[in-house]
Amino acid sequence: MEAAQDCLAEQPQVSMAAIARAAGVGRVTLYAHFPSREVLLEAVIDHAIARAEPVLDAAAPGDGPAADALCRLLRSSWQVLDRHRRLFEVAQHELGAVRMRERHDQAMARVEQLLHRGRAEGAFRDDLPLAWMVTTVYSLLHAAAADVNAGRLPQDSAAETLIATLLPALRPPR
Repeated sequence: MEAAQDCLAEQPQVSMAAIARAAGVGRVTLYAHFPSREVLLEAVIDHAIARAEPVLDAAAPGDGPAADALCRLLRSSWQVLDRHRRLFEVAQHELGAVRMRERHDQAMARVEQLLHRGRAEGAFRDDLPLAWMVTTVYSLLHAAAADVNAGRLPQDSAAETLIATLLPALRPPR
């Protein structure tokens, strides 16, 4: 998984043969486990998302005021996404937006729970569909990664830019 992740992030069109070499296995072995590049890419994405779970849990999204918890969760989410920006760009292109979103459903459940709690506290809007608010968070996280990749957003300010954009959008109107 690590070799495939590194290869895909460094060279988006890398061949299965090159991935097998980087992993120290033969092509036949790689194809025995992953019958296509698409299956391998899905497995690599799932692996990266699973490894992100402890980092996101460490943000303690259930603790403290919802707005503060969202800031912590956005910072930790950016920390994870920043490490995998190129990989997610490849996957978005090759797997498509719908399949990528489905792969993130479990991770985005944290955001949904947090927004729901924030609504009860009065910290977040209740005049918009909750699913739309979750989509907004997901979309802006990935838009930030795309802009960092394209050189339009400085990497070191992406997390704070996300917070400065999302908090006002999620807060109830005055």
